[in-house]
Amino acid sequence: MSGVNGAELLRFVEMIAREKGIEKSEVLGSIEQAMMVALRKRVENPDTLVVSVDPNSGEIIAHETDLDGVTAEVKLADMGRIAAQTFKQIFVQKNREAERDNIFEKYIQLKREIRSGTIQRSEGPNYIVNLGDAESFYPRKEQVPTESYNVGERVRGLILDVRKQGQKVKIILSRTHPEFVKKLFELEVPEVAERIIEIKAIVREPGFRSKVAVASYDPKVDAVGACVGVRGSRIKGIIDELNNEKIDIIRWNESAEILITNALKPARVDSITLDYDNRRARVVVPDDQLSLSIGKRGQNVRLAARLCKWDLDIVTVTQEGDWRKRTLAKFLAIEGVDELLAESLFNSGFDSFQDILAAGPEALMKVPGISIESAAKIIQHVTANPEPPEQIEDVVHADGAQRRADNTFVEPGQELEEEDDDSTPGQPGDKPKGPVDPFSRAAEYAALAPVREDVKAKQ
Repeated sequence: MSGVNGAELLRFVEMIAREKGIEKSEVLGSIEQAMMVALRKRVENPDTLVVSVDPNSGEIIAHETDLDGVTAEVKLADMGRIAAQTFKQIFVQKNREAERDNIFEKYIQLKREIRSGTIQRSEGPNYIVNLGDAESFYPRKEQVPTESYNVGERVRGLILDVRKQGQKVKIILSRTHPEFVKKLFELEVPEVAERIIEIKAIVREPGFRSKVAVASYDPKVDAVGACVGVRGSRIKGIIDELNNEKIDIIRWNESAEILITNALKPARVDSITLDYDNRRARVVVPDDQLSLSIGKRGQNVRLAARLCKWDLDIVTVTQEGDWRKRTLAKFLAIEGVDELLAESLFNSGFDSFQDILAAGPEALMKVPGISIESAAKIIQHVTANPEPPEQIEDVVHADGAQRRADNTFVEPGQELEEEDDDSTPGQPGDKPKGPVDPFSRAAEYAALAPVREDVKAKQ
């Protein structure tokens, strides 16, 4: 092709490939496609037009075939100003598409991995972070409420999502997602990275507190001790990265009762009653452990409920004892029921007259000490004197159970499938209202993102 220096063209191609991070062959392909578009209106038979670039010499060859089957070379020197402008536009567009595809392919493989970058600029409450070869979007909802940034500061975050958006790739950065904490553990704790220790579940209130449930597949390795490290050396690095966010590391257990007990630590638990049908647990704690089990602004019980995927009702020993006395008094009012039989009824799971009616005589006769005659008298009494179940006053309640669309419960360690992008990561999904347990009366909680006093003092 006259008018074009092949050596200069190849140097230009190499420069574009190096700056944009794309292959040399892709740049040559962009030249061929752009030239095809530019020359289509300059030739008689555009459907037969063929353009190629010699990768060794840089020579551009264009030729067309007429109706008689004769192939002739197209003179590129006479292509004109409009065709040249069209070539430029198409070439730039094709290179941008190639650059976008390369960035997308790179970062889609880094999804849910940690990367660091520099705050480049702010767009309202959102930030644009420079990752080196791409820009990422750091939206307000993925920022920790207790953190703030200035232009030029470095920030470390989880690549939450990667998607094509027009001629660009939109990379979403997050520091609030529970996966961010999990990846930090993989960086700081070798046993987690080597899968000797597995992180079964993580729940967070970003900036304030997290609960991490861990299990060890090696009996010689203590899961909690390995994550904490000698004198807290390992967990300290994670806490520093999270700007002093509190982290509770608990031992995982497949038993719901043991898992709830571990999740409510450092509070001591006296007893737990599980309602599997409604995924609800009544947790009885000593009177002096109530505030510790609830935690500051309800954080401890709220996170424990979300971690275990159970609704938790926290009551004290005194509250539970008063409720038990009132229930036993109702049973003692039945003819032929003494204290021993009332205790036997209560300990068999009958909490009210409604329970007895729902169970029927066959279940009642399985209770130690109840004969056919006494069962008949009990059924007759509860039928003639229907009474509502006794309530435990001022129960502290925390939602944790999650239902799927098919009305089955999400098990501990699993997550409810996100239905849309507006859902907040790590938050429990909405669930339909189930039957209300007789012992429950929920207490109101503070907002999910309270302002921490130590942060306010610094400001």
